[in-house]
Amino acid sequence: MSQVVDHLAEITGYRDRDMLDVALVAALRDTLRPDSVAIYRCVGDPGAQRWLTRARQRLDEPAASADPLWSDLDSLPTLDSYPLRAECLRAGRVQHLRGGVETALFPLSGSHEVLGVLEIESAIELTPDERRLVTGILRVFRNFQGLLDYSERDTLTGLLNRKTFDDSFLRSGAATPNVDDEPVAGQRRAPLSVRVWLGVIDIDHFKLVNDNFGHLIGDEVLLLLSRLMRSCFRLHDQLYRFGGEEFVVLLRAANEMDAGRAFERMRAIVEGYAFPQVGRITVSLGFTEVRVGDTPVGAFARADKAVYHAKQSGRNRVADHGALVASGVFTEGQHASNVELF
Repeated sequence: MSQVVDHLAEITGYRDRDMLDVALVAALRDTLRPDSVAIYRCVGDPGAQRWLTRARQRLDEPAASADPLWSDLDSLPTLDSYPLRAECLRAGRVQHLRGGVETALFPLSGSHEVLGVLEIESAIELTPDERRLVTGILRVFRNFQGLLDYSERDTLTGLLNRKTFDDSFLRSGAATPNVDDEPVAGQRRAPLSVRVWLGVIDIDHFKLVNDNFGHLIGDEVLLLLSRLMRSCFRLHDQLYRFGGEEFVVLLRAANEMDAGRAFERMRAIVEGYAFPQVGRITVSLGFTEVRVGDTPVGAFARADKAVYHAKQSGRNRVADHGALVASGVFTEGQHASNVELF
Protein backbone atom coordinates (compact mmCIF):
# COMPACT_ATOMS: atom_id res chain seq x y z
CA MET A 1 0.00 0.00 0.00
CA SER A 2 2.82 2.42 0.82
CA GLN A 3 4.25 1.88 -2.68
CA VAL A 4 0.89 2.85 -4.23
CA VAL A 5 0.70 5.98 -2.06
CA ASP A 6 4.24 6.95 -3.08
CA HIS A 7 3.38 6.59 -6.75
CA LEU A 8 0.18 8.62 -6.38
CA ALA A 9 2.16 11.36 -4.68
CA GLU A 10 4.63 11.31 -7.58
CA ILE A 11 1.89 11.44 -10.23
CA THR A 12 0.11 14.39 -8.62
CA GLY A 13 3.39 16.24 -8.21
CA TYR A 14 3.79 16.79 -11.97
CA ARG A 15 2.36 19.66 -14.01
CA ASP A 16 3.72 18.44 -17.35
CA ARG A 17 1.24 16.17 -19.14
CA ASP A 18 3.98 14.14 -20.84
CA MET A 19 5.41 13.35 -17.43
CA LEU A 20 1.96 12.49 -16.04
CA ASP A 21 1.51 9.70 -18.59
CA VAL A 22 5.06 8.45 -17.99
CA ALA A 23 4.53 8.49 -14.21
CA LEU A 24 1.24 6.57 -14.51
CA VAL A 25 2.84 3.87 -16.66
CA ALA A 26 5.81 3.58 -14.29
CA ALA A 27 3.52 3.36 -11.26
CA LEU A 28 1.49 0.49 -12.69
CA ARG A 29 4.57 -1.34 -13.95
CA ASP A 30 6.22 -1.19 -10.51
CA THR A 31 3.02 -2.09 -8.66
CA LEU A 32 1.66 -4.91 -10.85
CA ARG A 33 4.89 -6.15 -12.52
CA PRO A 34 3.19 -7.00 -15.86
CA ASP A 35 5.01 -7.62 -19.13
CA SER A 36 4.21 -4.11 -20.34
CA VAL A 37 2.05 -1.05 -19.63
CA ALA A 38 1.12 1.54 -22.25
CA ILE A 39 -1.06 4.60 -22.75
CA TYR A 40 -2.49 5.22 -26.21
CA ARG A 41 -4.33 8.44 -27.02
CA CYS A 42 -6.82 8.91 -29.83
CA VAL A 43 -5.76 11.84 -32.03
CA GLY A 44 -6.91 13.39 -35.30
CA ASP A 45 -10.23 14.40 -36.78
CA PRO A 46 -13.36 12.22 -36.32
CA GLY A 47 -13.45 9.51 -38.96
CA ALA A 48 -9.69 9.64 -39.50
CA GLN A 49 -8.37 9.14 -35.99
CA ARG A 50 -5.08 7.48 -35.12
CA TRP A 51 -3.36 5.91 -32.14
CA LEU A 52 -0.56 7.95 -30.57
CA THR A 53 1.64 6.13 -28.06
CA ARG A 54 1.95 8.51 -25.12
CA ALA A 55 4.02 6.19 -22.94
CA ARG A 56 4.97 2.51 -23.09
CA GLN A 57 7.27 0.58 -20.78
CA ARG A 58 8.13 -3.10 -20.61
CA LEU A 59 9.15 -4.79 -17.41
CA ASP A 60 12.79 -5.03 -18.48
CA GLU A 61 13.06 -1.45 -19.80
CA PRO A 62 14.57 1.29 -17.62
CA ALA A 63 12.44 4.09 -19.11
CA ALA A 64 9.24 4.60 -21.05
CA SER A 65 9.21 5.27 -24.80
CA ALA A 66 6.67 7.30 -26.78
CA ASP A 67 5.77 8.62 -30.22
CA PRO A 68 7.06 12.16 -30.83
CA LEU A 69 4.29 14.74 -30.53
CA TRP A 70 5.34 16.09 -33.94
CA SER A 71 4.67 12.73 -35.63
CA ASP A 72 2.93 12.86 -38.98
CA LEU A 73 -0.60 11.63 -38.35
CA ASP A 74 -0.52 9.50 -41.49
CA SER A 75 2.41 7.54 -40.03
CA LEU A 76 0.41 6.49 -36.96
CA PRO A 77 -1.78 3.35 -36.86
CA THR A 78 -5.50 3.81 -37.51
CA LEU A 79 -8.09 3.15 -34.82
CA ASP A 80 -9.39 0.03 -36.54
CA SER A 81 -5.92 -1.50 -36.82
CA TYR A 82 -6.23 -2.32 -33.09
CA PRO A 83 -9.84 -3.51 -32.71
CA LEU A 84 -9.65 -4.22 -28.99
CA ARG A 85 -8.40 -0.72 -28.22
CA ALA A 86 -11.02 0.78 -30.51
CA GLU A 87 -13.77 -1.18 -28.80
CA CYS A 88 -12.56 -0.03 -25.37
CA LEU A 89 -12.52 3.56 -26.65
CA ARG A 90 -16.04 3.35 -28.05
CA ALA A 91 -17.65 1.28 -25.31
CA GLY A 92 -15.89 2.94 -22.40
CA ARG A 93 -15.41 -0.30 -20.50
CA VAL A 94 -12.64 -2.76 -19.68
CA GLN A 95 -11.94 -5.39 -22.33
CA HIS A 96 -10.01 -8.66 -22.05
CA LEU A 97 -8.33 -10.84 -24.65
CA ARG A 98 -7.48 -14.36 -23.50
CA GLY A 99 -4.70 -16.34 -25.10
CA GLY A 100 -0.95 -16.55 -24.92
CA VAL A 101 -0.83 -12.99 -23.59
CA GLU A 102 -3.50 -11.54 -21.34
CA THR A 103 -4.40 -8.00 -22.36
CA ALA A 104 -6.50 -5.77 -20.14
CA LEU A 105 -7.64 -2.38 -21.42
CA PHE A 106 -9.05 0.47 -19.37
CA PRO A 107 -10.62 3.64 -20.81
CA LEU A 108 -8.85 6.91 -20.08
CA SER A 109 -11.64 9.41 -19.60
CA GLY A 110 -11.55 13.18 -19.69
CA SER A 111 -14.21 15.52 -18.40
CA HIS A 112 -16.69 14.68 -21.17
CA GLU A 113 -15.31 11.84 -23.28
CA VAL A 114 -12.97 8.85 -23.49
CA LEU A 115 -9.63 10.13 -24.76
CA GLY A 116 -7.57 6.96 -24.90
CA VAL A 117 -6.84 3.60 -23.37
CA LEU A 118 -4.49 2.11 -20.83
CA GLU A 119 -3.23 -1.31 -21.98
CA ILE A 120 -1.67 -3.84 -19.62
CA GLU A 121 -0.14 -7.04 -21.01
CA SER A 122 0.77 -9.89 -18.66
CA ALA A 123 1.31 -13.62 -18.58
CA ILE A 124 -1.72 -14.12 -16.35
CA GLU A 125 -5.02 -12.29 -16.04
CA LEU A 126 -5.25 -9.45 -13.55
CA THR A 127 -7.06 -10.42 -10.38
CA PRO A 128 -10.26 -8.57 -9.34
CA ASP A 129 -8.27 -6.74 -6.65
CA GLU A 130 -5.66 -5.68 -9.21
CA ARG A 131 -8.34 -4.42 -11.59
CA ARG A 132 -9.93 -2.42 -8.76
CA LEU A 133 -6.49 -0.98 -7.94
CA VAL A 134 -5.99 0.11 -11.56
CA THR A 135 -9.48 1.65 -11.68
CA GLY A 136 -8.83 3.55 -8.45
CA ILE A 137 -5.49 4.92 -9.66
CA LEU A 138 -7.14 6.00 -12.93
CA ARG A 139 -9.80 7.90 -11.00
CA VAL A 140 -7.09 9.82 -9.16
CA PHE A 141 -5.31 10.38 -12.48
CA ARG A 142 -8.48 11.69 -14.17
CA ASN A 143 -9.36 13.98 -11.25
CA PHE A 144 -5.86 15.46 -11.25
CA GLN A 145 -5.98 16.03 -15.00
CA GLY A 146 -9.30 17.80 -14.45
CA LEU A 147 -7.64 20.13 -11.97
CA LEU A 148 -4.88 20.85 -14.50
CA ASP A 149 -7.48 21.57 -17.18
CA TYR A 150 -9.23 23.99 -14.85
CA SER A 151 -6.03 25.90 -14.15
CA GLU A 152 -4.46 25.71 -17.63
CA ARG A 153 -7.36 26.06 -20.05
CA ASP A 154 -9.70 28.82 -21.06
CA THR A 155 -13.12 28.02 -19.63
CA LEU A 156 -15.05 29.04 -22.76
CA THR A 157 -13.00 27.54 -25.59
CA GLY A 158 -11.00 24.80 -23.87
CA LEU A 159 -7.79 26.11 -25.47
CA LEU A 160 -4.72 26.69 -23.35
CA ASN A 161 -4.81 29.96 -21.45
CA ARG A 162 -2.33 32.79 -21.38
CA LYS A 163 -0.60 31.81 -18.14
CA THR A 164 0.55 28.49 -19.65
CA PHE A 165 2.14 30.21 -22.64
CA ASP A 166 5.56 31.08 -21.18
CA ASP A 167 6.30 27.50 -20.10
CA SER A 168 5.17 26.05 -23.44
CA PHE A 169 7.22 28.65 -25.31
CA LEU A 170 10.39 27.74 -23.44
CA ARG A 171 9.74 24.00 -23.85
CA SER A 172 9.25 24.39 -27.61
CA GLY A 173 13.04 24.14 -28.01
CA ALA A 174 13.48 26.77 -30.71
CA ALA A 175 14.36 29.59 -28.32
CA THR A 176 16.88 27.44 -26.44
CA PRO A 177 20.47 27.05 -27.70
CA ASN A 178 22.18 23.64 -27.78
CA VAL A 179 18.98 21.61 -27.96
CA ASP A 180 19.66 17.93 -28.60
CA ASP A 181 17.56 14.88 -29.31
CA GLU A 182 18.11 13.09 -26.01
CA PRO A 183 15.07 12.86 -23.71
CA VAL A 184 15.50 14.13 -20.18
CA ALA A 185 13.66 12.34 -17.34
CA GLY A 186 11.11 10.93 -19.75
CA GLN A 187 10.39 14.24 -21.47
CA ARG A 188 10.59 14.65 -25.23
CA ARG A 189 12.91 17.28 -26.62
CA ALA A 190 12.36 18.96 -29.94
CA PRO A 191 14.88 17.91 -32.62
CA LEU A 192 17.87 20.11 -33.32
CA SER A 193 16.51 21.23 -36.70
CA VAL A 194 13.12 22.31 -35.32
CA ARG A 195 11.81 25.69 -36.39
CA VAL A 196 8.95 27.10 -34.36
CA TRP A 197 6.64 29.91 -35.44
CA LEU A 198 4.42 32.06 -33.29
CA GLY A 199 1.18 33.32 -34.80
CA VAL A 200 -1.38 35.76 -33.43
CA ILE A 201 -4.99 35.56 -34.66
CA ASP A 202 -7.36 38.47 -34.13
CA ILE A 203 -11.03 38.54 -35.14
CA ASP A 204 -11.84 41.50 -37.37
CA HIS A 205 -14.51 43.91 -36.06
CA PHE A 206 -15.35 41.62 -33.15
CA LYS A 207 -16.69 44.57 -31.14
CA LEU A 208 -19.42 44.94 -33.75
CA VAL A 209 -20.43 41.31 -33.22
CA ASN A 210 -20.96 41.92 -29.51
CA ASP A 211 -22.68 45.26 -30.12
CA ASN A 212 -25.05 43.95 -32.81
CA PHE A 213 -25.77 40.42 -31.60
CA GLY A 214 -24.93 40.41 -27.89
CA HIS A 215 -22.21 38.78 -25.85
CA LEU A 216 -23.79 35.31 -25.91
CA ILE A 217 -23.51 35.21 -29.70
CA GLY A 218 -20.03 36.69 -29.38
CA ASP A 219 -19.05 33.84 -27.08
CA GLU A 220 -20.44 31.35 -29.61
CA VAL A 221 -18.24 32.90 -32.30
CA LEU A 222 -15.18 32.49 -30.04
CA LEU A 223 -16.10 28.87 -29.32
CA LEU A 224 -16.63 28.04 -33.00
CA LEU A 225 -13.37 29.74 -33.94
CA SER A 226 -11.51 27.59 -31.40
CA ARG A 227 -13.01 24.49 -33.02
CA LEU A 228 -11.90 25.67 -36.46
CA MET A 229 -8.41 26.16 -35.06
CA ARG A 230 -8.35 22.59 -33.75
CA SER A 231 -9.41 21.23 -37.14
CA CYS A 232 -6.92 23.39 -39.04
CA PHE A 233 -3.73 23.00 -37.04
CA ARG A 234 -1.91 19.77 -36.27
CA LEU A 235 -1.61 17.55 -33.24
CA HIS A 236 1.59 19.07 -31.89
CA ASP A 237 0.65 22.72 -32.51
CA GLN A 238 -0.11 24.60 -29.30
CA LEU A 239 -3.31 26.69 -29.35
CA TYR A 240 -4.10 29.46 -26.86
CA ARG A 241 -6.77 32.01 -26.15
CA PHE A 242 -5.09 35.09 -24.74
CA GLY A 243 -8.36 36.84 -23.91
CA GLY A 244 -11.08 38.67 -25.80
CA GLU A 245 -10.80 37.93 -29.52
CA GLU A 246 -7.06 37.26 -29.50
CA PHE A 247 -5.65 33.76 -30.08
CA VAL A 248 -2.08 32.50 -30.31
CA VAL A 249 -0.53 29.49 -32.08
CA LEU A 250 2.88 27.88 -31.60
CA LEU A 251 3.56 25.60 -34.54
CA ARG A 252 6.47 23.71 -36.09
CA ALA A 253 7.20 24.21 -39.77
CA ALA A 254 10.25 23.51 -41.89
CA ASN A 255 10.41 27.03 -43.34
CA GLU A 256 8.72 30.39 -43.65
CA MET A 257 6.66 29.34 -46.65
CA ASP A 258 5.16 26.32 -44.88
CA ALA A 259 4.33 28.41 -41.81
CA GLY A 260 2.67 31.02 -44.00
CA ARG A 261 0.62 28.35 -45.74
CA ALA A 262 -0.62 27.01 -42.39
CA PHE A 263 -1.80 30.45 -41.28
CA GLU A 264 -3.29 31.25 -44.69
CA ARG A 265 -5.24 27.98 -44.51
CA MET A 266 -6.67 29.09 -41.16
CA ARG A 267 -7.63 32.50 -42.56
CA ALA A 268 -9.41 30.91 -45.56
CA ILE A 269 -11.27 28.37 -43.39
CA VAL A 270 -12.65 31.13 -41.17
CA GLU A 271 -13.63 33.28 -44.16
CA GLY A 272 -15.55 30.39 -45.71
CA TYR A 273 -17.37 29.34 -42.53
CA ALA A 274 -20.99 30.38 -41.95
CA PHE A 275 -21.25 31.46 -38.32
CA PRO A 276 -24.85 31.03 -37.04
CA GLN A 277 -26.78 34.33 -36.92
CA VAL A 278 -23.63 36.35 -37.53
CA GLY A 279 -22.74 35.06 -40.98
CA ARG A 280 -19.30 35.93 -42.33
CA ILE A 281 -16.41 36.56 -39.94
CA THR A 282 -12.82 37.22 -40.94
CA VAL A 283 -9.55 37.19 -39.04
CA SER A 284 -6.22 38.98 -39.36
CA LEU A 285 -3.08 36.98 -38.62
CA GLY A 286 0.53 37.86 -37.98
CA PHE A 287 3.42 35.47 -37.44
CA THR A 288 7.13 35.39 -36.72
CA GLU A 289 9.81 32.75 -36.30
CA VAL A 290 10.87 32.03 -32.74
CA ARG A 291 14.59 32.77 -32.54
CA VAL A 292 17.33 31.39 -30.35
CA GLY A 293 17.39 33.50 -27.20
CA ASP A 294 13.87 34.82 -27.76
CA THR A 295 11.65 35.69 -24.82
CA PRO A 296 7.90 35.01 -24.98
CA VAL A 297 7.24 38.75 -24.79
CA GLY A 298 9.68 39.56 -27.60
CA ALA A 299 8.35 36.95 -30.03
CA PHE A 300 4.74 37.84 -29.25
CA ALA A 301 5.44 41.54 -29.83
CA ARG A 302 6.78 40.84 -33.34
CA ALA A 303 3.76 38.71 -34.30
CA ASP A 304 1.38 41.27 -32.78
CA LYS A 305 3.04 44.02 -34.80
CA ALA A 306 2.42 41.95 -37.94
CA VAL A 307 -1.26 41.61 -36.99
CA TYR A 308 -1.48 45.40 -36.62
CA HIS A 309 -0.05 45.75 -40.12
CA ALA A 310 -2.59 43.23 -41.49
CA LYS A 311 -5.44 45.24 -39.99
CA GLN A 312 -4.05 48.52 -41.31
CA SER A 313 -3.76 46.93 -44.77
CA GLY A 314 -7.41 45.94 -45.00
CA ARG A 315 -7.87 43.01 -42.59
CA ASN A 316 -8.66 39.38 -43.53
CA ARG A 317 -5.02 38.68 -44.41
CA VAL A 318 -1.82 37.10 -43.10
CA ALA A 319 1.25 39.21 -42.39
CA ASP A 320 4.74 37.72 -42.01
CA HIS A 321 6.93 39.83 -39.72
CA GLY A 322 10.14 38.53 -41.28
CA ALA A 323 8.98 39.40 -44.80
CA LEU A 324 7.87 42.87 -43.67
CA VAL A 325 11.32 43.52 -42.18
CA ALA A 326 13.04 42.23 -45.32
CA SER A 327 10.93 44.53 -47.51
CA GLY A 328 11.66 47.55 -45.34
CA VAL A 329 8.13 48.01 -43.99
CA PHE A 330 9.39 47.37 -40.45
CA THR A 331 12.70 47.73 -38.71
CA GLU A 332 13.61 45.35 -35.90
CA GLY A 333 13.30 47.99 -33.19
CA GLN A 334 10.05 49.50 -34.44
CA HIS A 335 6.89 49.13 -32.34
CA ALA A 336 3.33 49.23 -33.50
CA SER A 337 0.91 51.93 -32.38
CA ASN A 338 -1.04 51.40 -29.20
CA VAL A 339 -4.27 52.30 -31.00
CA GLU A 340 -6.60 49.27 -31.01
CA LEU A 341 -8.27 48.44 -34.30
CA PHE A 342 -11.56 46.56 -34.00
